[in-house]
Amino acid sequence: MLGITGFAFFLVAVFLLNVTPGPDTAYIVGRSVAQGRGAGIVSALGISAGCIVHTLACAFGLTAILAASATAFTVIKIAGAIYLIYLGVRLIFAKHDDADSPRQAQADEKAAPKSLLQLFAQGFVTNVLNPKVVLFFVSFFPQFVAADSQHKTLAFLALGVVFIAMSTVWNSFVAWIAGSVTERFAGKSGVKKWLDRGVGSAFVGLGIKLATSHR
Repeated sequence: MLGITGFAFFLVAVFLLNVTPGPDTAYIVGRSVAQGRGAGIVSALGISAGCIVHTLACAFGLTAILAASATAFTVIKIAGAIYLIYLGVRLIFAKHDDADSPRQAQADEKAAPKSLLQLFAQGFVTNVLNPKVVLFFVSFFPQFVAADSQHKTLAFLALGVVFIAMSTVWNSFVAWIAGSVTERFAGKSGVKKWLDRGVGSAFVGLGIKLATSHR
């Protein structure tokens, strides 16, 4: 249908890709650790929105142009690396007041509405600026579309929908688990501080790895 081939293998490959930790997973875990399950799930939705951009770009040929241009690839890679390092540094040096103090509770309550939008946007940007995702879409998806298919655009869109659905379910599960573990340490600012520093360090490491990686 639509010229899609090897669909079962596609499902297995997407599952394996999702369970392999990467910048998206690190970001979701970081947000879940910092602000709970809700924040992690919103971040996961932001990442899924980024995948929609990649799906449309792949379906209409824009991703192939980016993958073929060394300059475009380098610009996206550096931008993505800087953004990951920025997020990591913010986590490492974040202030940790007593979570049970009235001042902190009031500050959290005021920041919550705007925070969810920011989390969604950050998840979106983290995914869109990851050149590895660009290359994955342009190199992986075509393997499951017949060369003689008369509906290549629809085939890419269909594969993208499946990919996004599976990724959203998995990322939401990761957010739920990470947030549940974090709730056990609610009020323990010392534990949360080291969790944030650990996740932040992972962000910085991923950013450095991304900046120094080759195609």
